Amino acid sequence: MKKKILGNCPICEDRLMVTELTCKTCGTKISGEFYLSKFDYLNSELQEFALIFIKNAGNIKGVEKDLGVSYPTVKKNLAELIKKLGYESTGVLPEEKMTREEVLQALKRKEIDFDEAQRLLKELN
Repeated sequence: MKKKILGNCPICEDRLMVTELTCKTCGTKISGEFYLSKFDYLNSELQEFALIFIKNAGNIKGVEKDLGVSYPTVKKNLAELIKKLGYESTGVLPEEKMTREEVLQALKRKEIDFDEAQRLLKELN
């Protein structure tokens, strides 16, 4: 079973630091303070989202299909990913308009509110 490295302390949730690296072949050990990448500090759901987003080259429809989620959910996850990576969201996402049916379904599932649904439907006209 392949084990995944922890990025955050399970007790206080602060970032963990690697202090020793070992070569599997010759046994050489290197000690020091080694930091993980920004991606190692993401929870598994955001890591999976990032991989799917990259796989789809930022194509929202592809991400929706692969993850089985709606456009607003992709937007929410992308905004969270940007924030967790330490960047400020510009609020500008690759624009792929939802269909009328997708807007109504998102509203029904309470993924968007009435005002957002109204705005999206106006954009379609």
